[in-house]
Amino acid sequence: MPANSSRFNRFLGLLLSQFVTVSAAFGEIFELSHSDLQWLGDRVFANECAGKFECLSSWNEGENFPSLGIGHFIWFPPGLDSPFEESFPGLLRFYREQGVKLPAWLEADTHPDAPWHSREDFYGEFDSERTRELRTFLATTKAVQVDFIVHRLTESLDAIIMSFPSQEQTIIREKLSSIARSHAPYGAYAIIDYVHFKGTGLATGERYQDQGWGLKHVLTEMHGRPTTLYSFAQSAKKVLSRRVANAPASRNEQRWLAGWHKRVETYLPPQ
Repeated sequence: MPANSSRFNRFLGLLLSQFVTVSAAFGEIFELSHSDLQWLGDRVFANECAGKFECLSSWNEGENFPSLGIGHFIWFPPGLDSPFEESFPGLLRFYREQGVKLPAWLEADTHPDAPWHSREDFYGEFDSERTRELRTFLATTKAVQVDFIVHRLTESLDAIIMSFPSQEQTIIREKLSSIARSHAPYGAYAIIDYVHFKGTGLATGERYQDQGWGLKHVLTEMHGRPTTLYSFAQSAKKVLSRRVANAPASRNEQRWLAGWHKRVETYLPPQ
């Protein structure tokens, strides 16, 4: 069995052992095969980069950091104070844990900041030997990046459930189970991709006007709605629209909303 599938299955076994009220079908249906993981990686790469090699290293207009890899993992320049969760250093640690050899300039510093101080600096070095080497490395290690994305979910799912009041935790657990089983593998993809895309909702810094936009907030928004994959997607759209409405005007997040909604629509299987 591939290592990434094995890791996910081990987590599901742990989840079942900790929460005995979850049906055994949860473990059987929320399991990801090797082909599912490959499909998931292709989806994430298409969502973030439209599958383009050059997009493996990019710096979006209006953002203060570059986005790297098939999942556009963000990497902060020195001294940046941001409400968003930095993910690229975690990916670098994951590479090391998996025994993957990093490019020498990354291997030399175990706690690196991004080497570019601005978007102009980044694109000034876009065709440098270092940046081309980084893109090639990211292109040849897509499977490890998919494993990391799944790993982030497995590390956070329990914490998301436990963040709800105790009397709601069984309901939330069952809701996640039901969504995950929906239209396999789309339900599992929806949960995994949304956590990767907009986070767990547990980071207190990721708030506008004291309102967050992570998976926890989508599950909260589903209160009173049917527990379906369609309802999950509609709730995610509502949460993302609320984020844009609450965002500082200087960020102009409205320009991204249509693309965010389009991404959420990929969670639904073709009709």
